[in-house]
Amino acid sequence: MKIRMNDNQNDTPSTLPKVQTLPSFNTTSLPNTDSSASHHHLYHHRPLVSQTAITNTTGPTTSLSSTCKTMDVNRHSKKPERHSPRNQHNSIFAEVEFGPKGTLMDNSRLITIPEQTGQKLKWSEPPETVLVLKKSFGDNMFEPFIEVLFWLTYEKKLTVFVESKVLNPIFFKDERYDGIKNHLQTFNQDNEDLTDRIDLVICLGGDGTLMYAASLFQQSVPPVMSFHLGSLGFLAPFQFREFKEDITQVLEGNATLLLRSRLECIVCKAGTELSKKSDWKNILVLNEVVLDRGLSPYLCNLDLYVERHLVTSVQGDGIIISTPTGSTAYAVAAGASMMHPSVPSIMITPICPHSLSFRPIVVPAGVEIKLMVSKEARNTAWVSFDGRSRQELKVGDCVKIKTATHPVPSICCKDPIDDWFNSLAECLHWNVRKLQGGPSSTTSMASLNSDEIDFNHSS
Repeated sequence: MKIRMNDNQNDTPSTLPKVQTLPSFNTTSLPNTDSSASHHHLYHHRPLVSQTAITNTTGPTTSLSSTCKTMDVNRHSKKPERHSPRNQHNSIFAEVEFGPKGTLMDNSRLITIPEQTGQKLKWSEPPETVLVLKKSFGDNMFEPFIEVLFWLTYEKKLTVFVESKVLNPIFFKDERYDGIKNHLQTFNQDNEDLTDRIDLVICLGGDGTLMYAASLFQQSVPPVMSFHLGSLGFLAPFQFREFKEDITQVLEGNATLLLRSRLECIVCKAGTELSKKSDWKNILVLNEVVLDRGLSPYLCNLDLYVERHLVTSVQGDGIIISTPTGSTAYAVAAGASMMHPSVPSIMITPICPHSLSFRPIVVPAGVEIKLMVSKEARNTAWVSFDGRSRQELKVGDCVKIKTATHPVPSICCKDPIDDWFNSLAECLHWNVRKLQGGPSSTTSMASLNSDEIDFNHSS
């Protein structure tokens, strides 16, 4: 497979080996979790994503343009040039020589600095297959759905995949269905794997539709384009009225990606932690993992481990382990801060803790977290993954959580920064208040449109 990378200074396509690293996720030096590391190392640094595990990261015909600043940190190589003040905001952590004699102990890695405008999408070949998903309920969903299918099939000549369950009797009655039924490919989520079969995913709905789309791909995820036809749409930046122009731009390669990290979770029953890892089932989540007390009137009693160290015992209604994307979901309702999805981290948020000093914390994305039902627990606990696959955990059972190798490449409407602040303003009404009037002005209500909000006003 040929994967093209587009350098900022040289747009000449090049051919890379199938094994490659993910530029956007090598953003910081992260603690090593491998127990085989040398014991005399105080800290052993490694990238967040395995240097040999990433193959075909964003689908069968896509890759990321090289929009990251990369630097060799070998201490014996030529000293890296200083960045100009104009680009200094992109050079955080790029300098690896600390004074005249200090450097990193493990200096064989590359430190990558991501561009703040996101990663540019590059098609190595013209996309041919598109998966179209719609919200499973809602009277307003049928017309946009059939309109997109008809346009992609007849105008763009693409092979379109849909779920077999959406082909209901209402769909058959539409006269446009007769013209496209022979061009549609159906799949069943329960017994079919879409890995490396889909070039682009189009979601019609809300945030739940995007989360469902991510769950269909347990490895490499194709670029996902979300149209806001749901109730909230925090993760869906595109408006449907301009779908033809927007999809055309993406198909032509004019798109910016926001890489949303996922969490890889493993449920281990008591006494089975040392069994074969091949017997464990990995569950990937985009938002959060929640452990709670279920229907029990007693407090949860959970032991929290970070990098195999017992950090604390959680006593309360439960705990939320979330990605930066999930920080604006259940976690923010439980008192957590809202984090931009580009921040490589994992958020730990207690739910109604018995101790008022137990505040939400943020840990590096490279650590492994383990939550185990304590031996002193009065009752069992329950775990759910993005609101699905809910199951009971008994005393001694645990859940291991770490950042997954394959992120979800979400297509931006403008860019990752602008889209996120627009969603905060329009969906969550972030910091909407009555502005203090000046000597010659009247008090007015702040606009819900982030483009009109004056962030520089003084109180």
